[in-house]
Amino acid sequence: MNNAQRTMSIAAVSLALATMLGAFGTHALQAVLTERQFSSYQTGVTYQFFHSLGLLAIGVLQRQHGESKWLAYAVRLLVIGMVLFAGSIYALTAGAPRWFGMVAPVGGVSLMAAWVAFLVGVRKLP
Repeated sequence: MNNAQRTMSIAAVSLALATMLGAFGTHALQAVLTERQFSSYQTGVTYQFFHSLGLLAIGVLQRQHGESKWLAYAVRLLVIGMVLFAGSIYALTAGAPRWFGMVAPVGGVSLMAAWVAFLVGVRKLP
């Protein structure tokens, strides 16, 4: 499996997971969570969706332009960012200790760094 296929496969799994988590939140969690908790959960789902779509777009670029170390950095940082940001929100919703919320900003920084790496990568494309 090449980088483009791997990236698009990760994006597809993440999009499917975001869809399932969004539906689960709406149908099972909304009634048991506070309004603030549910809003936070929805933020995690939304960020996962948008960044997964971005990951899919990067996979398409990788397929069109071949190997790019900067696009590969962007993929790694996006995956790490989504796991840390959205994952910490999901964990908090599931009852993780409150200090676990300090993981989310690290994930957010990773997501921002991913888009900077993407910018560099795009500027270096032929």
